[in-house]
Amino acid sequence: MSKIDYASILSDANRAGIPVYPLDVYALSDKGTAQIQGGDTQLPPEALELMVLLDAKATVGEIEQKLPHIPSEALRNLVRSLVTAGLVRVATVAETDGMDFSAYFAVKPVESKLSAGTRASAQREAQDGAPQLARTGYYVSIARRAVKARTPAAGTRWSALVVEDDESVSALVARLLEGEGFDVKMAATRAEVVARLRTPPLPDVVILDVNLPDANGFDILGRLKTHSALKAMPVIMLTGETKRESVVRGLAGGADGYITKPFERANLLAGVNAVLGISAA
Repeated sequence: MSKIDYASILSDANRAGIPVYPLDVYALSDKGTAQIQGGDTQLPPEALELMVLLDAKATVGEIEQKLPHIPSEALRNLVRSLVTAGLVRVATVAETDGMDFSAYFAVKPVESKLSAGTRASAQREAQDGAPQLARTGYYVSIARRAVKARTPAAGTRWSALVVEDDESVSALVARLLEGEGFDVKMAATRAEVVARLRTPPLPDVVILDVNLPDANGFDILGRLKTHSALKAMPVIMLTGETKRESVVRGLAGGADGYITKPFERANLLAGVNAVLGISAA
């Protein structure tokens, strides 16, 4: 079996530009399986521990609980490095079918079955983890900065999908983003969300409310983050759900940002820039 330069694998320069969330599940590639079953590897103990747990289809949050000696961000960086090295891949979603999202979003809502590890991971992140946190009481403004800057899906202008049933709020958000040069599409129902996603290109960022007429934003978030073609698309929850449990639920479900209403316009724009990796002016 060929030797692997694990020092190069673990370098800052050799990380995949992908977000890693508590609910994410990864799997070993054939190359990775050979490393833990071939009897000849140069990978460090931390990487091997992680790969054994990934092979058991554990979530990132569960693994963080099982490997408390590895700091959370270091563990996520290790996941990124192993993905870049081709040893680990994102677990596939068997029920996805190309770009036809109708059936995918039409199924019954998924019951929340987050493990204790996943919830604990999101709780730490909501309290004092990676997001930039500005909090007054229960009101929060959180956004994970992208690992590396993204590029517009359309090639020129950024685009956003605003999922909000309050016309005054959706109009305000649209004006803010259009003022920053974004193309903006809006949706207020599940059917409209499906229609917007089926019209290419996919949006660069989704601004998502929780309480919609015929859908729950947390359920939509879960659908987005477990769909192979959609999971890398940044999602910012913009909602009146201000309970700590709701914030944790959003972060654990894969939200890249969580901003509660009423919101500061500057915070929303800063959050959008953060999840897209756009540098502040």
